[in-house]
Formats: sequence, structure tokens, C-alpha cells
Amino acid sequence: MLTGLKKNISMSNSPFSREIIDKKIKELRIANTGKASIREIVALVNQVEKVTGLKYIRMEMGVPGLPPSHIGTNAEIEALKNGVAAVYPMVDGITPLKEEAARFVKNFLDTDVSPNVCIPTVGSMQGTYAAFMAAANAVSGKDTTLFIDPGFPVQKQQMMVLGHKYETFDVFNYRGEKLRGKLEEYFSTGNICSVVYSNPNNPSWICFTEDELKIIGETALRYDVIVMEDLAYFCMDFREDLSKPGEPPFQPTVAKYTDNYILFISSSKIFSYAGQRIGLMIISDSLFMRDYPDLQKRFGGTDFGSTITLRLLYALSSGTCHSAQYAMAAMMKEANEGRFNFVEQVKEYGEKAKIMKRLFLENGFDIVYKNDLDKAVADGFYFTVSYPGMTGNQLVENLLYYGISAIALDNTGSCEEGIRACVSFVKREQFAGLEKRLKLFNEYFSSRELN
Repeated sequence: MLTGLKKNISMSNSPFSREIIDKKIKELRIANTGKASIREIVALVNQVEKVTGLKYIRMEMGVPGLPPSHIGTNAEIEALKNGVAAVYPMVDGITPLKEEAARFVKNFLDTDVSPNVCIPTVGSMQGTYAAFMAAANAVSGKDTTLFIDPGFPVQKQQMMVLGHKYETFDVFNYRGEKLRGKLEEYFSTGNICSVVYSNPNNPSWICFTEDELKIIGETALRYDVIVMEDLAYFCMDFREDLSKPGEPPFQPTVAKYTDNYILFISSSKIFSYAGQRIGLMIISDSLFMRDYPDLQKRFGGTDFGSTITLRLLYALSSGTCHSAQYAMAAMMKEANEGRFNFVEQVKEYGEKAKIMKRLFLENGFDIVYKNDLDKAVADGFYFTVSYPGMTGNQLVENLLYYGISAIALDNTGSCEEGIRACVSFVKREQFAGLEKRLKLFNEYFSSRELN
């Protein structure tokens, strides 16, 4: 391994100044660059770019790289002209959005929900925060969340802020029927209140099959565990055409196999509407209406849904941006009626991923999560790479000196060594620069002796 290598070499062919980067690391008080959070890497790269005038190939943060939908912006402008900025929105959402959200879930997930359970949130981040809080207080003694990793690192940051307990496991070696036994191992302890995963997965881009979702749903139902399904990359498994409303194939979901679920649908990636911070929390009708005596003691609410909306979301933000709700309602309406193919517009991410993977592979890197059961992993918003002899943390550190930023896989709960590469913020005109920097990196490190 290249343990301690960064401290002992000059990286003389690096296009970036090691001295400047090290100075900024020190100023930001980043103790271990390889273990830095997404936002710490963002801050570091911003400062280095400002001082040097050079641009990084930025793969650390999942920022949409496509223009926002004009359907949304036009609807939001119209809403603002109509004066909604002066009026508090209802905490549980405006009627047009709730109705279109229920249609959207039926059209693209083939799942029936009532408009009442479709709740707008300030991005999916606020939705998960409120859901974590409710789930961990619903039943006395069931206070621990299980993360099926790898996953979105900030959700664990939310658990830390809340002071809640959590467990994790890397699903890589527990696909298919093996997943049942692993879930049983955790659920049978009796302290698991909820289980969380993303599908497609951030960062590996594996996609759970219908059989695996059935296992999750059935096992969670048996142990009365709430399933939280993060659909940030809704319909973005480009191996199938999931774009036609009301027609199969549909986005796979655990909602087919349990009534004990919460789905999170974000506008950020599928509609490129990240800046307005709006998402949806879809709580099953059954769970929404369920009474939890312990939840009532803790928050003074009645049923699960009312506690989430009228107690937790009210306390957190008193509602979601009024005009942004009109934007999301308009985008969902156009998608529901087949006039807005949001899947087609985000296929650019998959096309860029294919090219970027090739550039890494041609320069000494390897793909970490290569396979999705019996298929090659899809090309999408993220992919994962490793470099011979380096840990993921070392790879993050060393790539920074070559103008490439990313986060280590261990930040996502993965047990594999490597980094997460996000394709969205890398422009096609940067591909030549990426190739050049990867060649320099490989030329230098392939000639080093591994310690």
C-alpha cells in the first residue's frame, strides 16, 4: 500500500501547487483530507480554485449539471406574480401538488396513494430528518435505524445531529436471497425502527430487483420496521425505459410489498431543480393513519402522519417554499400527461458516465462496483473507481493534487476501497482535461514502489 506516500513525494508532474493545497487544508482545519466530508472538499476546492485560477474536475458533490426545467421556472414565476410569496403555505402542501404527486406515484410506480399522504418537504433532506425523528420515537425500545449501505453520507450526519442510534452494513456481498438473512440478523434484535436505502444506489448505482424489494418489504413487515426508500434518482436506471406514464416497466419500489413505507422523491436530480429545495415525502395511507401512543407522548400528536406534518415539519420550517410547490406541481402534471419526458433529459448523465469510466480504466484505475447481480452495473449519476495500492482515503488526497476532487467510499458506508465519482458537474468540454490529468497521475504513481 502507498501508506504515508503523500508526505514523502513531490508529485512534480502535478499541474496544481502542493504548497497552496496544503496551506488551504491547514486553514480549513481538515484533519484528514481523505476522510473529509463532501462540504469540506467543496470548501477546499473552492478556495484552491480562487487562489490558483485553475479549475478542478469536480466529482465530489451531486450537483445537477443540466438546466432546470422551464416548466417549473415558468410556473414558479407565475405563482410569484400572483402573490404567493406573501402567504404562508399549508404545512402539508398545496392541493395541486398533492393531487399531481398522487398521480405521479400511480403513473411511474404503479402504486396507489391518496393525495393526503403526499407531503412537500424542503428537499428530501428535510423529509428524511423528520421521518428519522418520528420513527425513532414511535415505539419504546425501537430506537435504531438500519442503513443498507453504501448510501448518502449526510443521512448519517442527520442521525448524529439528532443523537439517534444507527447500524449499517455494505450490501455488496448480500444481494439476492442473502439479503433476507442479513436483514433478519438485525431486525430480530428488536431495536430496529426503520431501514433506509437508495434505489438506484448512491454511490454504487446498483439497483435492487423486485425480488430484493420483496425481501425488504416482507421482512420489515414481519418485524414492524418502517422502510424508507430514497428515490433521489427516480427512473434513472437507463437499462430500461421507465419514462412512459401509466405503462410498464415502472420504477421498482418496496411499496408493492409492504404498507409500512415512506418514499422520498426529490426534484433536484430528475427535474434539475435542486436550488429551490423541494421534495416529496410519500407516506403509505396505512402508516399515515396509524396511532402510536409513544409518539403521542413524545410530540403530542395523534397519528403518524399528523405528527410528521403538524408537529415536526411545522417546527422545522413551517412549510415548504410556496412558489416552488407550484413549480413541482406543474412539472409533475406535464410528466403525468406525457408531455414532459424527464427521463430522456437526464440520460446525459449515463452517457457522460460511460465516457468517464473509459478514461479512468485507460489510465490504470478499476471500477469498484462493476456488477449488479448478473448484469453490468448501469451508467448513471455516479460510479466508483479504485487505484492499485491505494486506499480510498489516499486516492482522494492524491487526486486533489492533480485537480480532481471526489469523496472516499468509506464515507458512504462502503467496505470497499475507492472513491465515488459524480458525473453531473463535469462538463463534456472538461473530458480532455480529465484525460490529461489522469494520465499524469498514472504516469507518476505507476512508477512508484508500493510500500
